[in-house]
Amino acid sequence: MTEAYLSPRYGRTLDEFEIGATYDHPWDVTVDVGHLALAAGSFLDASPVFASARYARRLGFKDRPVHPLMLLNFGLSFSVHDVSEQAIAHLAYIDVRFPNACYAGDTLHASSTVLGVKRASEGERGVVHVRTVLVAEGPRGVVDKRIVCRFERKVLVKAGEPVQPARGEAAPPSALGPPSFDAAAPVPRLPPELDRPLALAGDAMAPGFAGFFEDFAPGNVVCHDIGRTVSEAEHMQLTYMFRNSHPLHFEEPYARSGFAKTRVVYGGLVFGWVASLASRDTSGNVLWELGYDKGAHPAGVVAGDTLYAASRVLRAEALTPETGAVTFKLVGTKNVKPSALLDRGVDLFADELGKDSAAKVKDKVFEIERTALMRRKAT
Repeated sequence: MTEAYLSPRYGRTLDEFEIGATYDHPWDVTVDVGHLALAAGSFLDASPVFASARYARRLGFKDRPVHPLMLLNFGLSFSVHDVSEQAIAHLAYIDVRFPNACYAGDTLHASSTVLGVKRASEGERGVVHVRTVLVAEGPRGVVDKRIVCRFERKVLVKAGEPVQPARGEAAPPSALGPPSFDAAAPVPRLPPELDRPLALAGDAMAPGFAGFFEDFAPGNVVCHDIGRTVSEAEHMQLTYMFRNSHPLHFEEPYARSGFAKTRVVYGGLVFGWVASLASRDTSGNVLWELGYDKGAHPAGVVAGDTLYAASRVLRAEALTPETGAVTFKLVGTKNVKPSALLDRGVDLFADELGKDSAAKVKDKVFEIERTALMRRKAT
């Protein structure tokens, strides 16, 4: 006689999403210096704000903040459990913001609200639009609770039999619980520490890498020359560290039935690596990431692929005598340098998902608009 057993499944199929529903994701993770060290060993970011406690304190932070793209990766990964573990593909990043700083010792928790559900014409799949809010709680408890990342994303989800518990069955409560503030209310693009006049002159703020606000003019293109080959062990370790639970990224038998026939690097890591490749040429004097928008992954990445990056300046706006905002179109390619594609006349910076199939760039794996707060040259 066969023994009865349970075989839990996670995520949601298309019909299980209800507009307005909020899912309180079960992960609670306290960020520690080990997380920061492991991320620093994989993402070569040039901004001293996130690497140097001395520099960060000079700006008014109590310590070096957790890098914004680490926060995005935690928020994105936490949401997989409820939102995208049954997803076919991640389609878009929308209005990504980092309104407050997060520090080692803070505990992170996330929730996602369904903004839209649209079934595709063939009916076997559809697009789900969610807003995810990542909240940090510091040592002082609820009085030290703040949104540290908020973003929207769209995922392509398959239809099929429900995988969640029956309606009305309560999920286990989170240790932190839902935020005590309106998660849909507008959030700023700058943390309070930087939303004030800044005194940036003096040796204590001497830059390490070149590139001030004045060095970037609309239309400028920078092809970041050095690439990065993705290793299998590294992408799986980081997937686990950020708590991404989709088996496509770490279970080979499952992944063999997918489009790549092997484990696929999850998008948040590709985002982080492409941004890192651009960092030494664009981020040495960046004070904060004001936000990301219109992001997509036109193609997948697997272990062994080599990533490259290029940036095009879209806009540059002086904000104060000391700072300005620069908006870049950041793109990532695999196994071919952006300069080689541009030399061939490829339309590399146009939105890939807006092109017809004949015009798509098969080597392009990432695109997004990035706006950064940047130091101006001393006058």
